[in-house]
Amino acid sequence: MAIYHFSAKIISRSQGSSALASAAYRSAERLHDERLDRDHDFTNKAGVVHSEVLLPEGAPEHLSDRERLWNEVEAKEVRKDAQLAREVEFAIPREMTESQGIDLARDFVKEQFVERGMIADLNVHWDIGADGFAKPHAHVMLTMREVDEDGFGAKVRGWNKTELIQEWREHWAGHVNERLAALDIDAQIDHRSLEDQGIDLEPQNKIGPAASRMPEHGLEAERMAEHADIARRNGAKIIASRGLALDAITKQQATFTKRDLAMFVHRHSDSKDQFDATMHAIKASPEMVALGKDRRGNERFTSKEMIAVEERLKRAATLLSKREHTRVGARSRERTLAAAEARGLVLSGEQRAAFDHLTDTKDIGIVLGYAGTGKSAMRGVAKDAWEGSGYQVHGAALSGIAAENLESGSTIPSRTIASLEYQWGQGRDLLTARHVLVIDEAGMVGSRQMERMLSAAGDAGAKVVLVGDPQQLQAIEAGAAFRSIAESQGSVEITQIRRQREDWQREATRHLATDRTAEALRAYDDHGAVHIAETRAAARATLTTKWERARVAHPDQSQIILTHTNDEVRLLNEGARRTSRDAGALGADIAIAVERGDRSFATGERLMFLQNDRRLGVKNGSLGTIEQVSPNAMTVKLDDGRSTRFDLKHYAHLDHGYAATIHKSQGMTVDRTHVLATPGLDRHSSYVALSRHRDTVHVHYGKDDFADRQKLARTLSRERGKDMALDYMRAREHDPARVFAERRGLTWRERVTEIVRKAVPEKTLQNTVEGARSIFASFKPPAEPAVH
Repeated sequence: MAIYHFSAKIISRSQGSSALASAAYRSAERLHDERLDRDHDFTNKAGVVHSEVLLPEGAPEHLSDRERLWNEVEAKEVRKDAQLAREVEFAIPREMTESQGIDLARDFVKEQFVERGMIADLNVHWDIGADGFAKPHAHVMLTMREVDEDGFGAKVRGWNKTELIQEWREHWAGHVNERLAALDIDAQIDHRSLEDQGIDLEPQNKIGPAASRMPEHGLEAERMAEHADIARRNGAKIIASRGLALDAITKQQATFTKRDLAMFVHRHSDSKDQFDATMHAIKASPEMVALGKDRRGNERFTSKEMIAVEERLKRAATLLSKREHTRVGARSRERTLAAAEARGLVLSGEQRAAFDHLTDTKDIGIVLGYAGTGKSAMRGVAKDAWEGSGYQVHGAALSGIAAENLESGSTIPSRTIASLEYQWGQGRDLLTARHVLVIDEAGMVGSRQMERMLSAAGDAGAKVVLVGDPQQLQAIEAGAAFRSIAESQGSVEITQIRRQREDWQREATRHLATDRTAEALRAYDDHGAVHIAETRAAARATLTTKWERARVAHPDQSQIILTHTNDEVRLLNEGARRTSRDAGALGADIAIAVERGDRSFATGERLMFLQNDRRLGVKNGSLGTIEQVSPNAMTVKLDDGRSTRFDLKHYAHLDHGYAATIHKSQGMTVDRTHVLATPGLDRHSSYVALSRHRDTVHVHYGKDDFADRQKLARTLSRERGKDMALDYMRAREHDPARVFAERRGLTWRERVTEIVRKAVPEKTLQNTVEGARSIFASFKPPAEPAVH
């Protein structure tokens, strides 16, 4: 996911800094410092992929030599506390290739710095982060004096203005988002949360245990010193701008505990005194709001800004619910349903209720559906009804592959939410009162983004349709917007599962959807689909062997391996590839450098695309099989039946496609699924992983992770649903699940009774009703909410 980072600082002698040492470290070069008469040698530093000095018009050409440039700067500055240079650092989206990232950085530096008259020493670093993936960023050292053909002149005080740094921050966000959109990458960055402060927390070096035990070793000592300096500066920034910490903490969680706050401050402070001062400053902030205790007895807090977001979200949803602009006549509905039936698509009772709900006059429609209940087919029929009444239907989803699934499953033209928002920001593709906006996998959309979407639709007079399952993967950003809107505005549920072909598997999926993960696992265990090994490595080997046997036995069936982390995906890909190689299913290996490193690919290889490309017709997460491969080009047959050929120098966002993270699989349907369970799973990811299949799913785990099946069940049943700040601000006597049912006008129990009365004998009716559970049955409201 693209992140926003943009910071600026002064390199000064008062801090013991040298322009030559700084330039040598950032460029990984050896530079001689004439003032100190010593060499600064960092040629062993890894990760520098591009380095150049950019000169403004009229500057002497010899200053393009890095060593001469910074020696002249040092010679010009005579004060012992002289400011030598300004350094700007910004993060480059990891979704870009190295060449794209370098072009992005160079274009920005030329436009914003060099054209103003500064000399810019640009260095692009492509380090590897703790997660094993690229952490690209750029360091730009800037001169602070005017320069012409005669050399350096007076310092330019205007370059120090806070307003200019604010402008650079804003321009960087716009520059990146424009380039991401042009490259069809479904990501955006946002500078607005810290816009008022004009500052940002600096990223800190990752210091491993070995480095922390060897502070006397040259480069590691410098890295540790820099790590401490950054932590100290971050702590000072937080104390000066207390809202900065609250904005950062509530970026991905709507509420937080004292422990969450302490961990955040610990990362961004350098001593006990600074830790205490920072904690005191945040707690004393008028922006911090106490919410009361959660079910575990922990005090929870939020920010006024988060509450304001949720209040705006609530108002936007209420406005749409009260407005009745969308007109789809009864005759148009019946014609659409008749046309669907003529194609062989007959909606079930639940699907018909959802269709009626979505095509009524209200400007918001909400459908909750268990995994594999036919939501896509129902949406496609609703789309025909809307278009038959003169409306334009647009689809949106958080990721590119989810948008592609929405489009392929419902024939609704779809794109990512980030792409939509960018287009709206440019004044293009704006909503009108003749639009219906369908947001799929709505449970994964955070509160801030959902509020912006609903507010935009409300302002334009458009209708919004939200479809999803609040119990599947949770939003990456803060909040549980979909669940909250469904509770407050009412919805229609689809619970009849169609994806799995066996009755007992459909029942297991219902267990997963209603917080009965242990019962679902027991069912799979009873049918021989849960496999234990002595170690995770052994479980991985067993899984890949079973995967290969299924490939041979059922060559026409689709299958995928799922697990929690990218590291495990890599190991599983390697294992599955070995089994295919040993079985003779792959052609000759061709070594290719792709964005994640060096890989070998062969004909017959399963392949995953990792970046959207409109020209190739692929999304981040698209799967296919290699038909032809050379060092320069590839032909891939995509799983949707299309074939695409591309030059590897133009597109190299590829990896082996035998395995994927569970997060990438939401919305996917395959014939067979193989799951490696690891301790990072919870009930939401388990639900997704164990409901992707039509025919079979097998779960593998090692005793080194889970001592027995009971421990496995406890881990896979962990509740990690996201909350809303407003959950805790309701009056104590209000039960959110009960309020939700009352607002629908019918309790779940009454509805089940009505559905089954005609089909189920009276003597078994009570047991059936007792066993049925709503999609919200697992929502756990705060035990002691308080109003503040």
